[in-house]
Amino acid sequence: QVQLVESGGGLVQGGGSLRLSCAASGRTFSSGAMGWFRQAPGKEREFVAGIDESTVYYAPSVKGRFTISRDYAKNTVYLSMNSLEPEDTAVYVCAAAPDRVGIGTEPGRYDYWGQGTQVTVSS
Repeated sequence: QVQLVESGGGLVQGGGSLRLSCAASGRTFSSGAMGWFRQAPGKEREFVAGIDESTVYYAPSVKGRFTISRDYAKNTVYLSMNSLEPEDTAVYVCAAAPDRVGIGTEPGRYDYWGQGTQVTVSS
């Protein structure tokens, strides 16, 4: 059974930093893309960042502030978030598309999802 488990969320003041982790189990994600999405109350789920074997891609709203990385040996993907803003408050969800080519920005491009971790940024 494939599982994605996020950790690292919490409450932080504006301008602060957090590092999210997503540990995958049940199969090896040695290819394909992994990504982070977020969903704020009353809003649709939106793409934040994605990574595959050769490329990283960011939503314009987080580019320059967030960094996605991946440890293939640990089957884990990370999201380092700096200069956090209240607008970044959301549930952050990890997703994986191990059998697809390229980084998708739409939720439908991902086959496995975690439960999410709450990130709250105070002003």
